[in-house]
Amino acid sequence: MGSEPREVEKVRERFGEALKEVVYFRGEDTLVVAPEKILEICQFLKDDPEMGFDLLVDVTGIHFLEREYSYEVVYHLLSLARRRRLRLRVRLGEAGEIDSVTSVWRGADWHEREAFDLVGIRFKGHPDLRRILMPEDFEGHPLRKDFALEQ
Repeated sequence: MGSEPREVEKVRERFGEALKEVVYFRGEDTLVVAPEKILEICQFLKDDPEMGFDLLVDVTGIHFLEREYSYEVVYHLLSLARRRRLRLRVRLGEAGEIDSVTSVWRGADWHEREAFDLVGIRFKGHPDLRRILMPEDFEGHPLRKDFALEQ
């Protein structure tokens, strides 16, 4: 596996089967990881001195219809010291629930709230999971593919 980027090697060594897929595209690496390991993998990527992904740039939620998974959560990470980017993708079933990474990066707070508000993904352990853009009494999640465009 010597041809893999070091981040991929280390995640594969440490988490084995939790690394579901690796996508290389235009010099960017994307790791598709098991949802039950997201918190542990993120903590490792931040704390390991060789990794040092100290900045969570973005968290995005996507809803799909007619796929084997219903949601995807995408994490964009940056190692400032190493000037290296890494993307994590997690595929979720219909329940659309995953652990919050706010304990790893406090900046995940509003990103996760936005994914909850607009897409309906629930982040377990989030300190204040409530709407951030839509009114509190708004029904539904407007970026879901099954959201009615007309009432």
